[in-house]
Amino acid sequence: MGKNVKVGLVQNTCTANKAENLQKAIESIRVAASKGAQIICLQELFTSLYFCDVEDYANFDLAESIPGPSTDALSAVAKELGVVIIASLFEKRAQGLYHNTTAILDADGSYLGKYRKMHIPDDPAFYEKFYFTPGDLGYKVFQTKFAKIGVLICWDQWYPEASRITALMGAEILFYPTAIGWATDQDEETNKDQYNAWQTIQRSHAVANGVPVVSVNRVGFEQDGAMKFWGGSFATNAQGKLLYLASHDNEEIKVVDLDLSESDFFRKHWPFLRDRRIDSYQPITKRFIDEE
Repeated sequence: MGKNVKVGLVQNTCTANKAENLQKAIESIRVAASKGAQIICLQELFTSLYFCDVEDYANFDLAESIPGPSTDALSAVAKELGVVIIASLFEKRAQGLYHNTTAILDADGSYLGKYRKMHIPDDPAFYEKFYFTPGDLGYKVFQTKFAKIGVLICWDQWYPEASRITALMGAEILFYPTAIGWATDQDEETNKDQYNAWQTIQRSHAVANGVPVVSVNRVGFEQDGAMKFWGGSFATNAQGKLLYLASHDNEEIKVVDLDLSESDFFRKHWPFLRDRRIDSYQPITKRFIDEE
C-alpha cells in the first residue's frame, strides 16, 4: 500500500507590515488545511519584504528569536488544524548574531526544531552575507506526524551535496522555502534561462535521491518595482516528474498528493544509492582540486 501525504504550497506576495504578513500566512495555512493539506510550507522570510536587496542596519529589527512570537502564533494554528507548518524566519540568535532559519511545527503544535541556512549568497540585490551567519546546525531532518522531512533554504538549492546528505539522513520529502526573482530590466530569454536552471537543479535532487521535492517561492514586485519575484513554485514526485507548477504572476495556494512509497520503487529500479562509490568521494571536501 502507498504512503500518501498531502503537502500545501503557499506562494504569496508580501508587504512592509510584518503583522499583516504573518496574518496572511495564517489565513493561507487555513485555506491549505481546508483543502486537505497535512504539511504546509511557507516561502522564505514570509513575514517581510525581501530586505536583503540593501545593506541597511535598520532591517535587523525584523529579526526575532526562534522559538519566539511567530512560532508561538503558528504553533497554535498547527495544533488547531492538525497540520505541520514549515516557517522560514529571520532569527536573532544573540545580540549581533543572526541566521536565516526555518522552524518546524508538528501537527500537535510542538516545536520540532530549526534548520539554519548553510549556503549564504552575496549578489547584487541579494546581500545576505550582510545579515546572516552561515548555519552551524548541519543538515537536518524532522520526524513529523505525517513524514520525515528535510528542509533546506533557497541558495541551498544549488548544492547537490546538501540534498544528498539530507536524503541520506532519511528525509522522505525535501522542502525548499525560497525567495528568488528577476531584475525587471532583464530580457525575457535571460529570465527563462534562469528559471529553467533553478527548476532543473531541484528536480535533479529528486531524481538523484529518489525523493519528492517541494519548492515554495514568493511572487510579486518588490524593491520599488526593480525585482519581480518569479513564483513558479512546484512539487515533484520521487523521479523528478512535475506534479504541480505555479504561475510567475499570481498568489497560489495548492495542495499536492505525494505517494512516498514511490521512493522504494524508483530506488530499486534506478539504484543510485546502491552504486555510490563512497570510497572515492574524499576529494569533494576540497575547495578545488589543484595539482596534488
